[in-house]
Amino acid sequence: MTRELKLTAVPSPEGTATHCPYCAFQCGMALSWDDAGDCHIVGNPAFPVNRGALCVKGWTAAATLRHPERLTTPLVRDHSGKLRAASWDAALDRMVRAFRSVQQQYGNDAVGVFGGGSLTNEKSYLLGKFARVALRTANIDYNGRFCMSSAAAAGIRSFGIDRGLPFPVDDIAGAEAILLVGDNPAETMPPIMQYFDAQRASGGRLVVADPRLTPTAQRADLHLRLMPGTDAALVNGLLHILIRDGMVDTDYLAQRTEGFERVKASVTTYWPERVERITGVPEAELTRTAHLLGTAESVMILTGRGAEQQSQGVNNVSACINLALALGLVGRANSGYGCLTGQGNGQGGREHGQKADQLPGYRRIDDPAARRHVAGVWGVDEALIPGPGRSAYELLDSLGQDDGVRALLVMGSNVAVSAPHLNNVAERLGSLDFLAVADFFLSETAALADVVLPSAQWAEEEGTMTNLEGRVIRRRKACGPPDGVRDDISVICELARRLGAGSHFEYGNVEEVFDELRRASAGGPADYSGITYARIEDNDGVFWPCPDDGHPGTPRLFADGFPTASGRARMFPVRHEEPAETPDDEFPLYLTTGRNLSQYQSGSQTRRIAELAEISPAPLAELHPSTARRYGLSDGAAVRLITRRGQADFRLKVTRGIREDTVFVPFHWAGKQAANRLTNPALDPTSRMPEFKVCAVRIEGLETLDAIDQQTGTHSTTTTER
Repeated sequence: MTRELKLTAVPSPEGTATHCPYCAFQCGMALSWDDAGDCHIVGNPAFPVNRGALCVKGWTAAATLRHPERLTTPLVRDHSGKLRAASWDAALDRMVRAFRSVQQQYGNDAVGVFGGGSLTNEKSYLLGKFARVALRTANIDYNGRFCMSSAAAAGIRSFGIDRGLPFPVDDIAGAEAILLVGDNPAETMPPIMQYFDAQRASGGRLVVADPRLTPTAQRADLHLRLMPGTDAALVNGLLHILIRDGMVDTDYLAQRTEGFERVKASVTTYWPERVERITGVPEAELTRTAHLLGTAESVMILTGRGAEQQSQGVNNVSACINLALALGLVGRANSGYGCLTGQGNGQGGREHGQKADQLPGYRRIDDPAARRHVAGVWGVDEALIPGPGRSAYELLDSLGQDDGVRALLVMGSNVAVSAPHLNNVAERLGSLDFLAVADFFLSETAALADVVLPSAQWAEEEGTMTNLEGRVIRRRKACGPPDGVRDDISVICELARRLGAGSHFEYGNVEEVFDELRRASAGGPADYSGITYARIEDNDGVFWPCPDDGHPGTPRLFADGFPTASGRARMFPVRHEEPAETPDDEFPLYLTTGRNLSQYQSGSQTRRIAELAEISPAPLAELHPSTARRYGLSDGAAVRLITRRGQADFRLKVTRGIREDTVFVPFHWAGKQAANRLTNPALDPTSRMPEFKVCAVRIEGLETLDAIDQQTGTHSTTTTER
């Protein structure tokens, strides 16, 4: 693999303080460039979140900035079906003509917008405004629907507000006991492990519930190896034991919650023997965990995608919230319920309007008061703001349909790899009248587009991000983009101008966009109105809600009450339901998916970085030794995984670190090794989260390895015919 940019982790005398482009931990780092054009990255020890620590992805993050495969000119598909270089005017005019033609023929909602959890707050906000004001379409959603939406929906339902961690991240180090359900931060968010390590070094205990013995589970005091899709049963069983043994906080429940009696009645049937049969977790381990949680002075219940990316994801999280409330944890220091948010701006990206049902400030788009407020900020007639649109997978599933989306703009997402049931999504993308994609590489989605716009990257733009603890931070420009590349905000504003809505998109700089976001969010659940760029600079970030300039921000929520109608947290009975698909004679194993250390999301960036590709050149399907023997398979064999939706090919990793009834594959690769060819698009009824984490699969050996070997480390950058 060739590359124009050399990297070093040696500190430079000076640098631009900014943040890593990857996960929601948003590590502080400094970037500087020397006379030879080499980029130097060093972790920022003064930033209080990562304290100078970076993972391998952070150290190598600058490799994408001057990568030889970087897009530097717009591409437009010609009459022969090839993508050709074009001017910005030609590309934008083509987009505007297509949007207008489709809307004239099929209506405003026939044009859709698909955003991303990596976009800055300013871009997320502006993309939502663009959809509603310039395109006047209801159909906008984003890839964060595939990440944190179940935890968000459960949090809003119980607490009246959703913030991934409603407490500072350093509270983790002070917790006497932690239950971590369905997350593997040792690989997905390595710098956060300093807090877990500090917690254990001071005598704290860590329990991890996961079908795999992940690197995180290896560091735990107790690993609950539950069957995929049984999270709610497991947590209900823990609450059953706590109630039975008189270990719940009755005073807290009486004073600060409502609904406990119904929850108590609902968990009476989750006695330990039954929960062991459902989950596969031994009764002794259930009792040990419950008593550990029930006797500790400070306890955290944390969830990740393993519990959330299910058709019962909201129920799973609600069960965890019930457990935290029953123990009297929420609102106390070093205690409570939290979600370890995934994407870089997974928190801010879900707050300011790029969700189908949402307006800025985490307001509901069907709330008349919210519509009036935002319409006033935008200077438009409230009646012209569309209502709720389709959620992410439902939007993608509607592509090309008579009553669906016929033209689509994708910004900050690679749905041709990241969406479930990829065979269907690929077919739907191919049926569009028009597809436009803004990206910095010719991603698998961009390769299907009619117009591709080259975007500025993280170190080439200004803006704000909101990390997993609700801290609003600055992304600072460390270098300019390559010649011919524009930032997404200028592109959105120019498209709005060409669509006749330019007067609503006039900004002198990015800070003016943020100032409008502040006004739009004022009075909403996610209130940024008291946050300014200057205050972020002075305080290493500001925690929302922050309703005015004199407010210090809110590092810890719920200390004095909950933003619900009664001021109390709401508890909801949860019943374990089976996954939408369970193993049978034809598909006898569970399939679950996830991330690994050196790759990120759809892999569009990390698969192009030599150091990361060397660590993880290809995805490995993990299988237990006894299961491998049953199928006559050995470590390193080529295998094919088959579900009711498709098939994908992998090399086999035989490991005792997984249940005998389960196969695990990472989802960072495309083509024949795309895990999401296999996954189930069954949706949670509340969050509309697809069931990425559980489906039924069968495994078959392959006679030849050529199909896999030829794909290792490659990228689909020349596939430009549609």
